[in-house]
Amino acid sequence: MRNLWKDGIIGVVTGDALGCPVQFESRNEVAQHPVTGMRGYGTFSLPKGSWTDDSSLTLALLESLKRLDAVDLNDIMGNFVKWLDQGAFTPYGYSFDIGGGTMSAICRYKRQKDPLTCGGRDEGNNGDGSLMRILPACIFCVEKEMDDTSAIQIIHEVGSLTHGHIRANIACGLYYFMARAVLNEEGDLNARLQLGLSQGFQFYEDTLSEREELKHYDRLSDLQAFSQLPAEEISSKGYVVDALEAAVWSLATTDSFEDALLRAVNLGYDSDTVGAIAGGIAGLFYGFEAIPQEWISVLQRREWLEKLCE
Repeated sequence: MRNLWKDGIIGVVTGDALGCPVQFESRNEVAQHPVTGMRGYGTFSLPKGSWTDDSSLTLALLESLKRLDAVDLNDIMGNFVKWLDQGAFTPYGYSFDIGGGTMSAICRYKRQKDPLTCGGRDEGNNGDGSLMRILPACIFCVEKEMDDTSAIQIIHEVGSLTHGHIRANIACGLYYFMARAVLNEEGDLNARLQLGLSQGFQFYEDTLSEREELKHYDRLSDLQAFSQLPAEEISSKGYVVDALEAAVWSLATTDSFEDALLRAVNLGYDSDTVGAIAGGIAGLFYGFEAIPQEWISVLQRREWLEKLCE
């Protein structure tokens, strides 16, 4: 029987680890030594298969959902605190590569103990730190067969733990609709992604009071046209809109897990996060067995990762 959690979560971790050595490098710098497989050192001087905060926070969310079989925002934030302060859910026992919005939100939670208000909500809180870790909540909502309104409420609340602006919420919501379509619909990957995006846009058109925010995602409304854009028109920095676009573009212009992730991380800049975001969807579509064995074999704490996904 297929394990959706293993497919998606190992996809996230693999994409993160693949992009980790070239994180923060410009696209031109990466092009001088393009990523062709797992390699070590680079940005953080870590061994092959090392993963960053993207995976750690994804795993912290996963562990809470698995243990409680429910969404408990205080419990999730408790896991985030354990990650920050104790190095839980990390490959080496210490947290690193911590985004500013995430750091501020966790520190605010430690002071106020209110998960509904700890995430920043101004326009400056539109980094990709919620999108990179949202996949476990997406799978949870799909498995529970939630209606759109209930699912998006959960997705927004979980995303808002660190990034509470509606634009970041929308990115997480569109990712949920794509993940659901990948899991539940028929057709090739692009057909499912387009269906998911169309469903997401329609949901927000019908329910969102801040509809003007949807304009930031206009390029994703026509996936066929979007996939024809050259790499030069795809940004891969830490802005949530850019990160979602870069991940979707990498998926839409390739036809295998390996090619999608290599395309994602070779865009440079926030390479680990774009790799993680693309890796989650790619894992759900292509499956765990499609991930190159030589990549999986070097993932740090591999046995623990796979056990957490059981």
